[in-house]
Amino acid sequence: MGDGCQLRQIFRLSGGEPVTTVVWSERSHITIMQTLTNAPDLRTGFPRSPNASLGFYVILPRIIDKCRALIAGTNGEYNYNCPLDQGFFNFAQVDAEQFKQQIAAGKSDEELLAWVRSNSAQHSEAEIKAWSYAARWRRPEGTDTIAFFETLRMAAVPDNYSLETWFQLLDAEEGRL
Repeated sequence: MGDGCQLRQIFRLSGGEPVTTVVWSERSHITIMQTLTNAPDLRTGFPRSPNASLGFYVILPRIIDKCRALIAGTNGEYNYNCPLDQGFFNFAQVDAEQFKQQIAAGKSDEELLAWVRSNSAQHSEAEIKAWSYAARWRRPEGTDTIAFFETLRMAAVPDNYSLETWFQLLDAEEGRL
């Protein structure tokens, strides 16, 4: 294409549906438009539970869902690279933008896990499981954070006083508890 626009087709391994990426440049501004056929619509549904794991990493499937939806423009109220996601990125020592680029390339969950394993800090299986356990059971700390947690809990499930962790709160808000 003579106007500097590049078009390429990426084929996913599962199903073979094309994922079309259009990249164009105007001076120093680069824009990427993409449609991912495996992106969930978080305007009408939920990402996977924070308790869901991939390669022993809790929250990783949820991060993938939110990022795919962001790229597809279907993320609704969900934010990629929020503080909860950053806990994973900090532990794994993976750059969120580089990870997003891998998702934008149309990689499957398994391919993304392989990328994380080859581009992250080298943790043993035991260290990953210990981090996942700590993340799963992380509770709000400090007066302001606890008050914020309680406000969210009362809005989501006012009669459930047993919620203690951030993961439990997300699962309750999304109807899994």
